[in-house]
Amino acid sequence: MVLSCLRLKLIVEYGGERLLRKQGACFVAIDMGRLERELMQMSAEGAPGLEFCEAISELAATGRFAQLHEVLPEIVYDELWGRYKQDPAAFVAGWHTLGEEMREGFVQHARERLTSLTRLQCAGNGSSTLAWQEIQRALDGQQNELLRTAIALELLELVEPAVLRATHLRECVVASPSSEEADRYLDEATRCYFFGLFTACAVMCRSVLEEAIKQKLPVGVARQVRSRYRNAATLGSLLHEVNNNLKLMGIDGDFPALANQVNDAGKKAVHRGLLSEDEARECLQKARQALQVLLRN
Repeated sequence: MVLSCLRLKLIVEYGGERLLRKQGACFVAIDMGRLERELMQMSAEGAPGLEFCEAISELAATGRFAQLHEVLPEIVYDELWGRYKQDPAAFVAGWHTLGEEMREGFVQHARERLTSLTRLQCAGNGSSTLAWQEIQRALDGQQNELLRTAIALELLELVEPAVLRATHLRECVVASPSSEEADRYLDEATRCYFFGLFTACAVMCRSVLEEAIKQKLPVGVARQVRSRYRNAATLGSLLHEVNNNLKLMGIDGDFPALANQVNDAGKKAVHRGLLSEDEARECLQKARQALQVLLRN
């Protein structure tokens, strides 16, 4: 503790930047490339592929397909059986070829499978385009190791951009609290921004202001708002009420302008298209400023 305090004193009094460069070992440097390489190595150590696929190809080729029923989940077995019946020879050859591919590229296949869960998939594109998905489901079994690897790689790619975005923000310090729900909305809005979900970020910014305003409404005004808008007041509606009751609510006159900018960004996100990173950052910053103004007292 004494040494830590002395080091801090030296940093403050004698030029921290030079000392920090010399004492770089006191910081934990995280090499994201190294993490990704180690993850790939861990995945490769237990990589399924050639033997598994050759076994299925061999069982199908020798008329022992039914034995797969004992080791595969029923839904996977049924899907493979249906494809085998359509063209047994193509099924056997396909599994042999895909086994070779899977040995080298099973992680990439898993990432493609993960992406397919986030997109609309058109019916009738042909069975060959989904063949690797059969293998993924069969190899994963009940453990989902391939999907776990794919998701881990996706998350690693988010780290550096999230770090950079986090540097654009500071703590949102307010004089009085709002509500647990408002905190959750702000948490989700901020994390959406960190991880590149920019349109969702703007939508959640609008939600946090809606909740914070509701918490500030006097009892009588709150009752009128619930009745007038049938418990479905939007941020625009709430801002209208705020403008009409600024003095009664004791709200700073700077708040409506900030909140209106957030509302405009939220409406664009919902009705007019996807937001850019800059638009999301500006919306989040305005929302946080608005909260600080709203919760001054």
